[in-house]
Amino acid sequence: MPVALVTGASRGLGLALARALAIRSWTLILDARGAADLDRAARELRALGDADVIAVAGDVTDPAHRRELRDLIRESGRLDLLVNNASVLGPSPLPPLAAHPPADLVRVYEVNVFAPLALTRLALPFLLAGDRGAVVNISSDAAVNAYPGWGGYGSAKAALDHVGATLAAENPDLDVYAFDPGDMNTDLHRQAFPGEDVSDRPNPETVVPALLRLYDERPASGRYTVAEFAPAVIS
Repeated sequence: MPVALVTGASRGLGLALARALAIRSWTLILDARGAADLDRAARELRALGDADVIAVAGDVTDPAHRRELRDLIRESGRLDLLVNNASVLGPSPLPPLAAHPPADLVRVYEVNVFAPLALTRLALPFLLAGDRGAVVNISSDAAVNAYPGWGGYGSAKAALDHVGATLAAENPDLDVYAFDPGDMNTDLHRQAFPGEDVSDRPNPETVVPALLRLYDERPASGRYTVAEFAPAVIS
């Protein structure tokens, strides 16, 4: 069975994608910071079918945790898909970039840029050893559009986009995608708009078909939006 490593898989888009892959009987290696939420998600996924679900709580910025994930890949014998989904927004409410606390900005870059790159480097030999591995970095429209308050998160996602594009240029046998899922009804969006009702945003489950279609069709490495693969998702 194909193997996927999905970070930030205890809720939101990560969990929604893991559900879809479990239904496809993939072997799943899942990561999230919250042990209780991750354990609950793993139990749910195992009940969906015959998918092998390996869940390890930890912070992707922790080198020891990343090595643990690497060792689980090795034990699984292959890796077909790495989804760098774990992310942090930064302070809420979102501050102007000039007032962004430096320590928080460092944390945003550690989680959204440096950790995905470090994890991808550890996973790269396994991704290149198979038929054709793929890396999906979850991006944002804030990576390409300037919005007040989004300078920290948006610039980090822009950096992650460029990291992925460079990895693709350096590894022509690897598919590397930046995938922009658009606004979603998730905890991150509730943090971005504190006090506002974000329930009118699409649920993460509605975005997953576009992400699966991206993986199945395998266009050239690059940046893609949900609308390009599932226009009906956008109302």
